[in-house]
Amino acid sequence: MDTPRVAVVPPSPLIEEAVRAAGVVLAADVAEADAIVWIDPSDPVSLRDVLAKSPATWVQLPFAGIEEFLAAGVIDPARTWTCAKGTYGPTVAEHSLGLLLMAARLLHRHARSKSWMRHGDFASARRLEGSTVLLVGTGGIGSALAEMLAPLGPRVIGVNRSGKPLAGAERTVPVTELEAVVGDADFVVLSAALTSETEHLIDAKMIALMRPNAWIVNVGRGKLIDTDALIEALRDKRIGGAALDVTDPEPLPDHHPLWTIEDVVITSHAANTWEMAVPDLADRVRRNVEHFARGEPLEGLVNVGLGY
Repeated sequence: MDTPRVAVVPPSPLIEEAVRAAGVVLAADVAEADAIVWIDPSDPVSLRDVLAKSPATWVQLPFAGIEEFLAAGVIDPARTWTCAKGTYGPTVAEHSLGLLLMAARLLHRHARSKSWMRHGDFASARRLEGSTVLLVGTGGIGSALAEMLAPLGPRVIGVNRSGKPLAGAERTVPVTELEAVVGDADFVVLSAALTSETEHLIDAKMIALMRPNAWIVNVGRGKLIDTDALIEALRDKRIGGAALDVTDPEPLPDHHPLWTIEDVVITSHAANTWEMAVPDLADRVRRNVEHFARGEPLEGLVNVGLGY
């Protein structure tokens, strides 16, 4: 291949620098671009308009979640698509670990208290050591979290689409066996991709199988959980609580019931801010542009059929 021309849309100095560092031409016009790095996750319709004017054969998307682009009919199987899956794993895993520690030690109750708490208010606090953490999704986030958890001593069980073993897990099962293991967990961490198969993966039936003191931690997608079923279980105290970086709907309206439940913590999709993401995205873009120029396999390939 001749030196490829890569366009960054919308413009971003750090991402453009990464493209130049890969030794290719930074295209000023998408009509001349062999590839497009799209960095606006909130505007799939504009990407569709850009692609209508471009011969680009490869498109890089900025985040792991691509459902909005799929819903907008943007992802054309005639082109090669990559996303950022795996790129932000350690960043989101750090946030997940913080939520797990908060849930285990009931730190949210202390943070919200306006007076000295009585022992009975936090008697159910516990250590992660000896607990069981179920990691539903074993990609970049799940694998990074398993590594972070190792020094703290919990038992880790992985759940993924294939049952492929997760390093650091006592065992890993396919998602078809989730019902068989969810009742073993003190903490259920969701970081799976959102597909037609995983939407409402945690529904009323699954919640009914959980331990009465178990917490759900969701850093994946809001629709992995049936929100109505979760609210009902939390109000009835049939599970311990929920720590949600993502919700359905999102943004969560000010007067939504989830805001009023004591053992719910919501972090407003802050596990990976744009400021934290851009340096990691720049590294991924540089490597992928180098791969593209050399005709090598790209990182983070999207399986259009599977939707992630």
